[in-house]
Amino acid sequence: AGLDVHQETVVACVLKGPIEQKPQCHLKTFGTTTKELLGLQDWLSEHGCREVVMESTGVLWKPVWNILEGSCDLVLANAQRVKNTPGRKSDMQDARWLAQLHRCGLIEGSMVPEQDIRDLRDLTRYRSKMVQAVTAEKNRIHKILQDANIKLTTFMSD
Repeated sequence: AGLDVHQETVVACVLKGPIEQKPQCHLKTFGTTTKELLGLQDWLSEHGCREVVMESTGVLWKPVWNILEGSCDLVLANAQRVKNTPGRKSDMQDARWLAQLHRCGLIEGSMVPEQDIRDLRDLTRYRSKMVQAVTAEKNRIHKILQDANIKLTTFMSD
C-alpha cells in the first residue's frame, strides 16, 4: 500500500495481484484522528496488506506510523527521492505512485528508530529548546538592566 499523508487526510492505495499482471487498485481516504487511523489499519488488514510505504513530509507521518507500526511492515520514503513527474496530480495519484514504486522494490526506506529512541529524541530536543529559552530570557534581563545603567553583571554572575 502507498499512503499520501496530509494534515487532515490520509489517502491509501492498495495494489493487489501478481507482479507480472496489472494489479487491482483499491483507494480510500481516511482522516487523521486516532479513530480514523485505526479504521485505516482495519481497512489495510481487510485487504491483506502487510507492507505500507509513506512519504516523510514534516511530522505528519508520525501519528500514522505509531498506529500502524505493530500491524504492518512500514517503509518511510524520502519525499525528494520518490517525486512523481511534474504537472497536475492528485493525492490519489500520489498514493498509487508510492504503492507502484514499493511494489517494484524501488523505494529505499529511511531509518526510523525504535519507539523508545524516538521518545528520548523528542525529550532531548524539548530540553534543548527549554535551555535556550532560559538563556534568551536571562540575556533580555541583562540587557534591560544594562539599559537602566545597572551594572549587575559586573559584580555578580548567575
